[in-house]
Amino acid sequence: MSTSISPPLERYLGSDLHKHYLVIGGVNAKQEVVLPPRRIELGDWPKWAKMHLQPTDVVVVEATTNAWDFYDVTSPLVQRVVVANAAKIALIAKTRVKTDKIDVMVLARLLAAGLIPEVWVPPMEVRELRSLIAHRRRVVGTRTSLKNRLQSVLHRHHLVLPSGDPFSDIHRGWWDTLSVSPTERLHLRHDLATIAQLDTQVAEINDELGRLSCVAPWAAPVRYLIQLPGIALITAMTVLSAIGDVTRFAHAKELVGYSGLGAGVHDSGQTHHTGHITKQGRKELRTVLVEAMWRAVECSDYWQVEFERLTRRMHPTKAIVALARKMLVVIWHVLTEQAADTHANADLVAFKFMVWSWKLTDAQRGGLTTRQFVRYQLMHLGLGQDLTHVVRGGARHLIAPSEEVLALKPELTAAA
Repeated sequence: MSTSISPPLERYLGSDLHKHYLVIGGVNAKQEVVLPPRRIELGDWPKWAKMHLQPTDVVVVEATTNAWDFYDVTSPLVQRVVVANAAKIALIAKTRVKTDKIDVMVLARLLAAGLIPEVWVPPMEVRELRSLIAHRRRVVGTRTSLKNRLQSVLHRHHLVLPSGDPFSDIHRGWWDTLSVSPTERLHLRHDLATIAQLDTQVAEINDELGRLSCVAPWAAPVRYLIQLPGIALITAMTVLSAIGDVTRFAHAKELVGYSGLGAGVHDSGQTHHTGHITKQGRKELRTVLVEAMWRAVECSDYWQVEFERLTRRMHPTKAIVALARKMLVVIWHVLTEQAADTHANADLVAFKFMVWSWKLTDAQRGGLTTRQFVRYQLMHLGLGQDLTHVVRGGARHLIAPSEEVLALKPELTAAA
């Protein structure tokens, strides 16, 4: 007599992460409890997971600070790890009584019912870039706070800042001559020393971002972003850290919604109107795009005309936000199609590539000189075939001919 083998049980497990421990519990497809909630110290989790998780398990965890470490350890052991949108889960699973055990069982039941709002799990290179961008933002923010504090001292004593960068080393002697109290002098000395240290750190971060801009998976998309008015290297890398793989957005509208730059909509009965932007998305993406558009309207005729058209009927700040949304649509198109911007100015783009090159080492440029690097990037975009040089600040900067670059990079023959 033959015996049938039962298929492995599929369990839906909810997990609640804390700083030093997690709570996990689960149900089956019939919402029956198959794993009562239990507390596990985070240090014990890898060993416990290997012993008790099954290849058919599906695990859900809310997106928190340490969710990615949990994901990396757990995902090889189970069928799937779902990372949930914590804000949306809070709206779906409102309850008067909240404990760790209740939370994990609510998550498990929502998972079994297919009601978990997921977030994208970024690959390691995206996480690393996001971490670097966030670190730079914190360092720059600290430096800005110190500079503001120093300026407040000057304002309080009715002192005029020296011309140029008042916090550079060449003005250190000027700060030493200020007639302030011993306590304030101590503050000034410490703040200036800290600013100098932070300057070094920002420079190191910028160097690392420059290195990353020349390696996969960032080297190709960076050129398509830097070609756009208002976007330089740091902004380009910030945008890419937020977007990750642009192909996960089927339409430009999805990317706009992801950024939080889309307008809120009220549509009920016969009432329909749009409101302010949702701001439900990646804040750093919105911030850098708005900053980029202020620069773009100064250096691009096309965006200047668009800005003037919008400011006839709305406040300039609202116009910039609207243009940031439009720029994000352009970003989606140039990254998806890997194409030059429709309104690209070859001369401006060439100079931006030149500035990018100046921030790189010879090795990072792949052995190309600056003039060759600029032509190399232009050839990828199909821009500036007849451009031989750019002029800025009275200086004439040469661009290598296509034939010179093709001799070094024969793979560009098709692009040429």
